[in-house]
Amino acid sequence: MRKVVRQSTVLFAVAAGLGVAGVANATNGYFSHGYGTTSKGLAGAGVALSQDSLAAATNPAGMVNVGDRIDLGAALFSPHRKYTTTGGPSEFCDGPNCSFSIGPQSISSDNNYFLVPHFGWNKMLDDRSSIGISIYGNGGMNTEYKGGNATFFFPASMGGPDAFVSPEGTYGGGTAGVDLMQLFIAPTYARKFNDTASWGVTPIIAYQRFKATGLGTFAPNSSDFTNLSDRGYDSSWGFGVRLGVQGEVAPGVRLGASYQSKIFAEEFDKYKGLFAEQGDFDIPANMTVGLAWDVSPTSTLLFDIQHIWYSDVKSIANPLMPNLMQAQLGDDGGAGFGWKDMTIAKIGYQWQTSPDMTWRLGYSYGKQPIRDSEVLFNILAPAVIEHHLTAGFTRQMGPNNELNFAAMYAPTKKVSGPNPLDPAQTIEIEMYQFDLELSYAWKF
Repeated sequence: MRKVVRQSTVLFAVAAGLGVAGVANATNGYFSHGYGTTSKGLAGAGVALSQDSLAAATNPAGMVNVGDRIDLGAALFSPHRKYTTTGGPSEFCDGPNCSFSIGPQSISSDNNYFLVPHFGWNKMLDDRSSIGISIYGNGGMNTEYKGGNATFFFPASMGGPDAFVSPEGTYGGGTAGVDLMQLFIAPTYARKFNDTASWGVTPIIAYQRFKATGLGTFAPNSSDFTNLSDRGYDSSWGFGVRLGVQGEVAPGVRLGASYQSKIFAEEFDKYKGLFAEQGDFDIPANMTVGLAWDVSPTSTLLFDIQHIWYSDVKSIANPLMPNLMQAQLGDDGGAGFGWKDMTIAKIGYQWQTSPDMTWRLGYSYGKQPIRDSEVLFNILAPAVIEHHLTAGFTRQMGPNNELNFAAMYAPTKKVSGPNPLDPAQTIEIEMYQFDLELSYAWKF
């Protein structure tokens, strides 16, 4: 009984710590490139090979194969975001719509370092079934652009001074940026079909936190300008499910597949004048399939394919134009970020050099989701990363403990396109990233 109380206390403390931690995993869109330190060392691959109690985030079927263990760790995540505008400002009106320009200027976002903790616990009920819980940051996005200016043209024929007006801030509303955090609490039940195959189910409780600043300029385009920008943090709870299977189909060859439903979340009421569908911000469904092949007694090659349905969430997928002119921000057809779906290929290789030491390398590629026509709003969310290079290791620290490490580098990617509100201007958004993660495991 005392042991159960201790474990429950640890679980509560970790959940509370994760709930207040800044999470900013803008790698595959705004999803993390991987979950759990062992998987991160393999560029996120692992749907067919589960190695720690964060496995439920990739494939709940694998939890029955990791045994009794606790994993506790944290990542130091460092995204570097920047935008550059050239050309403009222009002096024109197209009917009631007049030019709006940013700069010209080049500004980097503040807040380049984030601590992202995670926790996992798994318990075998018998030799064929297990229960567990995984708590982790699913993803997020953070930007904060200070300084700069935006330029508006108001001709005298529309009651203006027939001149440019240049207020401070990227969009003319002061410091501009967003802060999105998504935390997943994922209890899991997994069971073996037989000695070589298993299935698992994970009900997901999702917690989201969001704020936006510097967007007051778009008040005339909003269905509720009092809930558009600079309203502080708002939070939202949501629910969904992840299902998975995993099994050996030939000696040394394992296949895995998992599907996570769309997570239906409460609306962000403080931002119902910004996000489409009156503040709706559901979390898109995703699916992963893959294999793990033991190419030798001490080495394994992994290959995963993941697909994320960003296009199924209007606040993410609706394009800026013509939606900004045909509907109000916050309406069902209101402008969003114009993201496409993503398909990501992940390949990883791990090998054991001694009973106490396992090494990992990984690489993933997924074409980024932002069209060049959507760069104006995506200054706030420049999720343009496509390549991830990873490495990691596991060091056994005696029979019941292990130390895990993973590192990730995502090289600079840029996307440029026209400012739809000033065709003479080009906007370029860019990002590169580092991630270092360390965790410790207790086996019991």
